[in-house]
Amino acid sequence: MQIVVPAETQANELRVALTPDSIKKLTRQGLDVVVESGLGTEAGFPNDAYEEAGATVSTDRDALLSQGDIIARVRKPSPEEVAKIKSGAIHISYLDPYNEGDLVDTLAKQGVTGISMEMIPRTTRAQKMDALSSQANLAGYVMVILAAQKLDSILPMMMTPAGTLSPARVFVIGAGVAGLQAIATAKRLGARVEAFDTRPVVAEQVHSVGGKFVEIDLGETGQTKDGYAKELTPEQLEMQRQGMKDIISQSDIVITTAQVFGRPAPRIVTKDMVEAMKPGGVIVDMAVETGGNVEGSQPDEIANVNGVSIIGVSNLPAQVAKDASEMYSSNLFNLITEYWDDENKSFDLNLEDDILVGCVITHGGEVVNETIKNLRN
Repeated sequence: MQIVVPAETQANELRVALTPDSIKKLTRQGLDVVVESGLGTEAGFPNDAYEEAGATVSTDRDALLSQGDIIARVRKPSPEEVAKIKSGAIHISYLDPYNEGDLVDTLAKQGVTGISMEMIPRTTRAQKMDALSSQANLAGYVMVILAAQKLDSILPMMMTPAGTLSPARVFVIGAGVAGLQAIATAKRLGARVEAFDTRPVVAEQVHSVGGKFVEIDLGETGQTKDGYAKELTPEQLEMQRQGMKDIISQSDIVITTAQVFGRPAPRIVTKDMVEAMKPGGVIVDMAVETGGNVEGSQPDEIANVNGVSIIGVSNLPAQVAKDASEMYSSNLFNLITEYWDDENKSFDLNLEDDILVGCVITHGGEVVNETIKNLRN
C-alpha cells in the first residue's frame, strides 16, 4: 500500500498534508510513503527531513498521482489531476462537496474513493480526525494577531508614569472553535473581550475563556446536530445587526467567524455598522473566502472604509503553516491508522462505519454519501 503526497499548487497554500513526524509513524507500520520534492519547503519541512523519516522523494508528479493507493493532500484536486488517478485509489483532502458537484462526479466516474476532510463527523470518536476544528483553532489565534498588528494602539491596559492606557475592546462574533480561540487569545493579550453567538448554549464556554457574552434576543435559535449554528431568518439577521451595531461602535477590534457549513457565509456586518466604528478600528473577516460576513471585505486584501481597516485573509491557518501542517497531518494520520488493517495490509473501507459514512463521498464509481446525494434530488 503506497501513500503519496503531492505538493499543493494553490498560490496561498503553504500547508502540507503529511509532515515527517507522521510519515515516520506510518512507515513504521509498513506503509510506503512517497512525497513530491519541495512539498514542505515553505512550511519548514525540507526534503532531507522527509527522507530521514523514511519517505521517498520524487520529482515526477504525474507518477505520484497515477501510482498512489492513497493520495493525501490539503486542497481538492483539479479535474485534470483526477483523470491521472487510478481506479480504486483513495483520495483524501478537503473536497467542498456541497459546492463542487462536477468534481464529485469526476471522482466517481474515475472510480476514485473520495474522502472529504470537511465531512468528518463532529463526534467524540472522530475528534482526533476533525481537521475543521484543528485548523479553526489556529485561525482564531491568527485573526487576533493580525488585528493587533494593524491596530494603532496596544491591547492590554498599561499603567505608566506618563499615565494609564485603557485596554482595547475586542468584539468576537461567533463562538465556535475559531471564535473561542480568538476570545482566549485576545484575553491573554490583555484586551477587554465581548462575544456574541446565536446559540445561547455557548455562553458558558465564552465565560470560561475570559469573554463576556452579549445577549441579543433573536427569538428561537439553536444549533444543528453537529454543533453548527442554524441559519438565521432575514428578520433574525436584522435584529442581530441592530443589537450588534452599538457594540461595534465602541469596539477597537471586531472579529467575525460566522459560517454556515456548505453555504455562502451570512452577511452580518453591513456598511452602516462598519461606518459606526471609530477610525483606526480593525475588522477581521474569517469568512471572506465564502462570501464574507462583512460588507466591503475582499479576499487577501485590507480594505479601508472611513479609516476602518477590514482584513480579509482567505487562508488563515496557512499564516502559521508549520503548526497548521502538524495538526492537519495528525488528523490524517489518525484517519488512516484508524482504518488500516495491519494483518491484510489494506485500508478497511467499511461504509457502515459511523465516521466513514459521513466523510466518504464517492466509492466504487458512485456517489455514496447520502447527504450529498440528497442535495441532487
